[in-house]
Amino acid sequence: MRCTIICVGKMKEKPYRAMADEYLKRLSRYGRFEELELPDLPEPQGASAALEAQVRQREGESILAHIRPGDYVIALTIPGKQYDSPALAAHLQELTVQGAGSVVLVIGGSLGLSDAVIARANEQLSMSKMTFPHQLARVMLLEQLYRCMKITSGERYHK
Repeated sequence: MRCTIICVGKMKEKPYRAMADEYLKRLSRYGRFEELELPDLPEPQGASAALEAQVRQREGESILAHIRPGDYVIALTIPGKQYDSPALAAHLQELTVQGAGSVVLVIGGSLGLSDAVIARANEQLSMSKMTFPHQLARVMLLEQLYRCMKITSGERYHK
């Protein structure tokens, strides 16, 4: 499997970075898994809705510049579809069987994803109805991808 996680914003805190790196290392035996960090744009204090939309649009343009036409794109959004781990593993396996050459998961910035990125996505995925810090969400996503690979490979995983 080839999978890229596109994230807006740098992972600044060392414990999160260490966890993400550990899961990327573990995932490497199952395929090509990579992380692409894009710069987040400054969000002015008390920004208007129009200014926030502008920031989302510019971040979205940066995201879309890294997505190829044949990529299967999954946008992480709060209203997206929720899976349990075995169902997500089965879904990702089905995408591979159907010939999805590369799966791209997108985590937006603090203001969310632009309409253009959501429109480009083949589907939306929600990790929870709760909101998580972006750094933690990224680690949780990597952990779930690792869990999915273990499930798909028939290996034991912690329930």
